[in-house]
Amino acid sequence: MTNNTVVEAIQVRKRFGSSEVLRGIDLEVREGEVLCIIGPSGSGKTTFLRCINHLENVDGGELFVNGHLVGYRERDGRLYEMRESETARARAGIGMVFQNFNLFPHLTALQNITVGPITVKREKNTDVMERAHALLERVGLGDRGSSYPAELSGGQQQRIAIARALAMQPSLMLFDEPTSALDPEMVGEVLNVMRGLAKDGMTMVVVTHEVGFAREVGDSLVFMDGGVIVESGRPIDILTSPQNARTKSFLASVL
Repeated sequence: MTNNTVVEAIQVRKRFGSSEVLRGIDLEVREGEVLCIIGPSGSGKTTFLRCINHLENVDGGELFVNGHLVGYRERDGRLYEMRESETARARAGIGMVFQNFNLFPHLTALQNITVGPITVKREKNTDVMERAHALLERVGLGDRGSSYPAELSGGQQQRIAIARALAMQPSLMLFDEPTSALDPEMVGEVLNVMRGLAKDGMTMVVVTHEVGFAREVGDSLVFMDGGVIVESGRPIDILTSPQNARTKSFLASVL
């Protein structure tokens, strides 16, 4: 890790109708850090992750990625939401891997990986194809580039989704419970790819229920409940000696 801040959340709030899902999130992620977020369903984990790359806009507070406000431009002391095209360009530097893969079913694995750099970043086909083949090898699927998503297992689809995100050469990777839709025997192959990314120094924010992964790979751990951060610190400290009663109760139910 370095001292460079990649993600900074300052009193971030988000509301859906009358329900306040995020109630003042303060959080910092440094370059090269792996931050794992755990908590019960409905605690605001996924919403916060989606706010980081402006798939959801925030209703209060400030959220910075690499020193820039996410989805907004500040002018004369006021915030103005960017146009979608501007937000898309800014989002290109943030890779996101979803629970349910979100691959394009009509495109092959190779095409899924190359479509973003070619259409969004306007990169040359030859450069993108070379990178895509290298990424297929990196996720252990060098021989499946011509396969369509329906021809791949869940674990293989998720590894393609990771390669697709990496093809954009992001400075930050977001993972939203990337193994929750997988059969147990497929979980390991996805986590192994994520371990490799962490070893290579990729900055990562991982919403997960894989407590063992958080303990092994995470540099820091956040427990969220009710739209707030209940407890944060080193994974080993929180998982072995939680200080908050709610954290203790949650961990007792999942460990």
